[in-house]
Amino acid sequence: MFGTLSKLKTHLNDNHEVEYHLPVGEERLALNPLIGKTLTMTHTGNIFCSSCGKKTKKSYSQGHCYVCMTKLASCDMCIMKPETCHFDQGTCREPEWAMSNCFVPHYVYLSNTSGIKVGITRHSQIPTRWIDQGATQGLPIFKVSTRKMSGLIEIELAKFINDKTHWQAMLKGHNDDIDLVEQAAKLIPLIEDKLQTLASEHQDIEIERLDANIQAISYPITEFPTKVKSHNFDKVPEVTGTLQGIKGQYLIFDTGVINIRKFGSYEVEVQHG
Repeated sequence: MFGTLSKLKTHLNDNHEVEYHLPVGEERLALNPLIGKTLTMTHTGNIFCSSCGKKTKKSYSQGHCYVCMTKLASCDMCIMKPETCHFDQGTCREPEWAMSNCFVPHYVYLSNTSGIKVGITRHSQIPTRWIDQGATQGLPIFKVSTRKMSGLIEIELAKFINDKTHWQAMLKGHNDDIDLVEQAAKLIPLIEDKLQTLASEHQDIEIERLDANIQAISYPITEFPTKVKSHNFDKVPEVTGTLQGIKGQYLIFDTGVINIRKFGSYEVEVQHG
């Protein structure tokens, strides 16, 4: 197979296990059947912008050229920090894109990755978001009508729990299960006053408290790495070894791990045994 890489495509089957496919150009390679077999990816040295398709010497914002990175709303800082949304100031890079991506229902959730964490995602990205971060459990706790509001609530919860995943720890094994419902019951009262303030300040935005079930997620892994060593196409163009598992957006080889999402738009040749 030959083409540019995109982030791993995922599907949660009826047994709550993630099924993975590796997009290479227009093709998709089923990865679960390849665990225990040799997989080789060789970077040609070419990178093509995932937006405009032009060749670029360096990848920005997970697969963009510099020009697209500076003009696309999906690459703006407010995507990483929704509370900094500047749509109301009239300075959004792409107002139409914002209406269909930022002014749609979002969830605030708890998940179990390298430990309990809080996060946000669009309504269409559950459970994909949890899978991408390597969570073994996920629980939506609030549903709101804008991305900015989800970010404002996340900030308050992040004063008490992590809002980031420690990826090395996540790849070394699975955490013990956490009763996320119980944790939510402890956390939400801590931000009750702030929730009331946000509701009064943004009366046009709905904040719905959810009573959802915990989603369990398992990953196809035969062996976890004891020491996490990262492969990097920019330094060594060939990644090869026995595929031992997949978690989040990481392929786990006996020779190290590689974050596929990090190398989106890199042109590669893929061979497998």
